[in-house]
Amino acid sequence: MDNLQKAAAIVLQDCIAVGNGEKLLIVTDRLEKPVSDIFFDAAKRLHHDVTEMMIPAGNVNGEEPPPDAAKKMLLFPVQLLITAKSLTHTCARENACKKGARIATMPSATKEMIERAIPISYPQLAVRNKKIAAILTKAKTAHLTTPAGTDITFSLAGRKGEPDDGIYHKRGEYGNLPAGEVFIAPGEGKTEGMYVVDASMAGMGKLPKPMRIEVKNGLAIRVTGYRADYFSSLLKSKNHRNIAELGIGTNPNAIITGNVLEDEKVMGTVHIALGNNAFFGGKVNVPFHVDGVLRDPTLTVDGECVIRRGKLLF
Repeated sequence: MDNLQKAAAIVLQDCIAVGNGEKLLIVTDRLEKPVSDIFFDAAKRLHHDVTEMMIPAGNVNGEEPPPDAAKKMLLFPVQLLITAKSLTHTCARENACKKGARIATMPSATKEMIERAIPISYPQLAVRNKKIAAILTKAKTAHLTTPAGTDITFSLAGRKGEPDDGIYHKRGEYGNLPAGEVFIAPGEGKTEGMYVVDASMAGMGKLPKPMRIEVKNGLAIRVTGYRADYFSSLLKSKNHRNIAELGIGTNPNAIITGNVLEDEKVMGTVHIALGNNAFFGGKVNVPFHVDGVLRDPTLTVDGECVIRRGKLLF
């Protein structure tokens, strides 16, 4: 068994723990089918009852799948969503979880990423994430700076830090694979400042030059820098411009590649997302969720430094 096959087995046996007699659904599209085939073949080798469903490739992260696909997702207890654009923050995924499905999403996953960032110590990841989630849950405010010029403040009061540990064994659990982040939905209307995306942006890959996003009253009000006009064109409404997420990467094997699925998990990075946060404690539901990853952050929570220049301090 090669490293890729071993990683696929880890996902099926350890991360989503497909049981004997359970029906597994793999949702994919033409762009991600070479990757989804790895998991389909692995499921067959492990004698699982597996069904593949092809859907059209989406245009943006958070876009809903076709209605017939959403209906089919209600019928399977365990699912892998391996698509070019993320289905994590969709009503289809949320409704399937409400029916009891446990789901791992792997948007734009690559073979190299799977080999590198899936085989980690999940118990150690869980301990690390639990500590960070507790800090965020107790916090009232967070202040983020980076060498590139980020200076932004978030209100976290009343919101819960959510760990993505990569283990989805209980009914209704879901998350990204590769795993390794803790995230929180800041209070709507309260984020102030500017953040500078200098690693990668979902849908745009690695950024050769920084993108600067000015924020007032919890909304992105101005974009400057790399491909500013293009990115601004995506922010079609007030909800699209919502500061939806503050996240911290915790995967020790992840590296910056330009693929946000992995980049946002890199240990000691921070990511900020715009758009939908309705499924992890926020109030904004829009078919759009786009993460930007920031290098070398310093994050202070209620006056206590928890990350300094990209190094976790616990």
